This record gives sequence, structure tokens and C-alpha cells, in this order.
Amino acid sequence: MSTTGIIFSNLHDMSIADLTRKRTMASVPFGCRYRLIDFALSNMVNAGISDINVITHNNYRSLMDHLGSGKDWDLARRTGGLKVLPPFITAYSNDTNALYTSRLEALKSIQGVVAGITADTVVLSDCDAICNIDLRKLIEYHNAEDADVTYAVKTIPLTAATSEHYNIISSDENGTITDITAHKKGVEGKFDVSINIWVFKRQYLQSSLLDAAAHGYTSFTHDIIGRSLNRKTFKVYRYDGFYANITSMADYYAINMSLLNPANREALFKVKERPIYTKVRNSAPTKYVDGAQVKNSLVADGCVIEGTVENSILFRGVRVGKNAVVKNAILFQDTQILSGAFVNCVIADKNVVIRNDVMLSGHPTMPLYIEKSKMI
Repeated sequence: MSTTGIIFSNLHDMSIADLTRKRTMASVPFGCRYRLIDFALSNMVNAGISDINVITHNNYRSLMDHLGSGKDWDLARRTGGLKVLPPFITAYSNDTNALYTSRLEALKSIQGVVAGITADTVVLSDCDAICNIDLRKLIEYHNAEDADVTYAVKTIPLTAATSEHYNIISSDENGTITDITAHKKGVEGKFDVSINIWVFKRQYLQSSLLDAAAHGYTSFTHDIIGRSLNRKTFKVYRYDGFYANITSMADYYAINMSLLNPANREALFKVKERPIYTKVRNSAPTKYVDGAQVKNSLVADGCVIEGTVENSILFRGVRVGKNAVVKNAILFQDTQILSGAFVNCVIADKNVVIRNDVMLSGHPTMPLYIEKSKMI
């Protein structure tokens, strides 16, 4: 059976508004050398999906620069391949074709593309579902159960503070969904939550979009799934690997820092049959000058380290000057920490310069963010 993929690139931009002011959620840097969309793309490619659509919203220049023709994911093809779909707004724009705010509205904005899909199944994924999931097994399970929709879920502990960020999925002993509780506050305990990856029957997805357009529906969870729980077959597929959900800058910081744990890195990046691909850049190896000290850190190619780096993540081209100290920090591409500077619990965007002897410190629950190209 054939499968088409659809990735949503902008839906959660406001979760980390500082980082998405000039880029999409999909193109936010992550884990030393990746972008968030690399996980959704790689999961699909590793499952043999070669026809993938990326729905954009705004600020997608950096995303297009990262994706290019798709060749780094083996998606530069004559048929199928990678397609970036900008928002559809007519010359006579009005409320009916304004920029979308939900997945259903995003799909309605490319309804012509969805109507032209001929594959048997369609995999939908948010761009920030940070996991390495075997989508091939998920699709096989979906087809074996003859489901209309299959939700990928993971059992995680929720607190009163975190429950509002998840859709809680209830199911019976056969894996059939019986209820969906969306973003409910104050829930505590272990629950199956959606990891924002779904498999649809192509015909059901197409008919649902037509129904949504006819009735003015805006939410898949409430208007499509919720109204059909007793009439359609909705299943759950349990995933037990590494999964992270970014809901705030503190989450973004903590999830990146979690990669300093070798077990998390292996669970995400070292699954032999499912590598995570990204845009290839030919950079010189990192240079460690005499006297440099680096402990428990991830350092990309092209960096120059003269000072001290501890418990930090450095992207390509970062420079740490003599006697400078970098601790518990995330430094994006081409950031410079000049001689004598000290930074702790800092997220520095691209091309930031921290001048000589400057001292900056945030806190793990509230990391200090420095915007792109800023000099301090």
C-alpha cells in the first residue's frame, strides 16, 4: 500500500515565540546540528514514504533554505518527493481564506492538494514531534486493523501544570479509542497522550475535509474525531521510545540539555535502521586550542574553542575565546563568546556576540535568551 506524508510547520510557533519570531517552528535549531523538522521528515523517509508535503504559514524562508530540493533526505525526485506548500490566500482575501490556526484549517487551505492524493494512507505529523518512531509498523498496524484513523500515543506522567498541553486518549482493551480529552487543566497521573502523529485512510481524510468545509468545522479533535467516535474506527498505537514535546522556552532548553545524557542520544539518534537526516554542510573540524577545557558537551563542526565549555550545546561555527567560560548554554551558529566572558543558562541565537568580560546568567527554569545578531 502507498502512503503520502503531510507535515505541519507552524502550528506551535507561539510556544517559543522568541525563537520563531523570524523562523518557523519547523526550522528551529535543535541538538547541535539539526532542525525540528528533521525528525518528522526522517521518520517518514525511514518508513519508505517518498511523497511528502510541508504546509507552511509564515516566516518560512529559513525553512526553505534548510530543505532545499530535499536531496539530503533523498526526496529530490521527478514524481512525489518533497513539496513546500505556502498558505493559500487569494487576491480577494477575507476571513474564509485567512491564515490558519488549527490543523484542520491548515488542511482546508490545501484542500486541492489533498483531493489529488491517490495513496491508500496519509500520515500527518507535527514538525515538533521529537521522536524516532517506526512509522512502517504504525502504518502496518493501521492497515491490519482497517482503521479510519490511528493515533500514535505514549504513556507519560502528567501534572496539573503540564496536562493542558496534551490530548489525553482513552481506549478499550482492543485499542479502540473511546474518548479524547483535549488540553484539560489540573489532570494528574499516567495517561496515554497523543504524540501528534496520525495515520488516516485517504478516503476518510478527503471526505472529512469536504464535510469540514461544508459545515465550517475548525477542529479535528472536536469536530471530526469527537463527532464520529461511535461511527468510525479510531485506534491507538503505543510508542515507547524517546519523545519530547516543546511547550515553552524552558521546555526547549531542558529537552536540548537532556541530550547530554548518552542514553537519550542513543534512543533518538543511534537507532541503526532509522537514522535522523539533516542538511549536510561541509565544515572544518572543530579546533581545540591549547588550554581549552570541554566537559559533557555537544560541539558541532567548525567551532574554535580556546576557553572552558561545560554541559553545553554548541552549533556550527561557534567561537569561545581565551579565558571565556560557557556553562549550561545553547549557542546557535556563528555565536562568539569573546575573551573573559562568562555565560550560564543562556540560549544565544545565530551570530550573537558576547563581548570581553561580560557576565550573563539565566536559570534552568528561565533561560536567558539573546536574539539573533545581538551584541552585548
